[in-house]
Amino acid sequence: MAVVTKEPAGPADRREDSPPPLLQRLIVRPEIGAAIGAMVVFFFFSVITDEFLSPGGVANWLDDASTLGIMAVAVALLMIGGEFDLSAGVMTASTALVTALLAVELGWNVWFALAASLVFALAVGALNGWVVMRTGLPSFIVTLGTFLALQGLNLGVTRLATGTVQVSGIRSADGYESAGWVFASTTDIGDAHIQASVVWWIVLTLLAALLLVRTRFGNWIFAVGGALPSARAVGVPAVRTKILLFMGTAFAAWVVGACNLLRFTSVQANQGVGLEFQYIIAAVVGGCLLTGGFGSVVGAAIGALIFGMARQGIVYANWNSDWFMLFLGVLLLSAVLVNNAFKKQAERVRR
Repeated sequence: MAVVTKEPAGPADRREDSPPPLLQRLIVRPEIGAAIGAMVVFFFFSVITDEFLSPGGVANWLDDASTLGIMAVAVALLMIGGEFDLSAGVMTASTALVTALLAVELGWNVWFALAASLVFALAVGALNGWVVMRTGLPSFIVTLGTFLALQGLNLGVTRLATGTVQVSGIRSADGYESAGWVFASTTDIGDAHIQASVVWWIVLTLLAALLLVRTRFGNWIFAVGGALPSARAVGVPAVRTKILLFMGTAFAAWVVGACNLLRFTSVQANQGVGLEFQYIIAAVVGGCLLTGGFGSVVGAAIGALIFGMARQGIVYANWNSDWFMLFLGVLLLSAVLVNNAFKKQAERVRR
């Protein structure tokens, strides 16, 4: 009786469309497209400008990207969970105004004012999440209503309290020095002056990344964003998860509002209006899909970095700043196409 032996599968026996193992690992990472884009932007402006890689230049584009990055990370978590928050931009002004009005107009210690504004922010975030889950309305509509309400409150209350649309003078309030050190200090690294917002950005990105990929709550985020009915069927606390995600964007807005207020010592009532779209674009550039269930907070941070490098690079190249909006449009469209392609390829690899 003849014995038939099977030869080990060689390269010809493998699926022709199966990429190499290293490429497979890269493909399933949502942030790979943003990383490639960041390298292209970095090398481009490094070559065409002299100031881009100077200590001051690096500090400037990191500073530019930092507050956007803080918000983009929180917005990315929310988008992975399948929701949007159009009130995120105006919330940065609302929290700063609450802090400034309590500290300047009522004489509160800055730390107590910051605590009160944090409670306010978390309450608004929780309300957004509760209304979305309770009514089933799209978060786009719910948070658009919150955006308009907060914008009206910012203008009306500030004008009523100060007679203008600006609050200033927090530098003389009790607790300013210590609060300013936490939210608005500068660290010198060589000739580069790094703002505290950059440190906040890095720390929050790391914490959010660990939360997303190393915890049960991170699994819940992917589950409720990918298939909400299925997530509920297997016991995922969908309502709690989404409410916490909305509270996360509100917390990030509070951090940004505190950084801006304590650094510039004043706040405008219309500050932050319109920036919510930049937060979403940064998250999309970082690998988040508009349909939810896929994305990366590290990618969102890289997306914000691309913003900062491009915005400052355009200045250093002496180009008209109007070109930045063209850059945003092309970047958004390219990111959506690339993200969809990567997601499809990642699904093939996982099969």
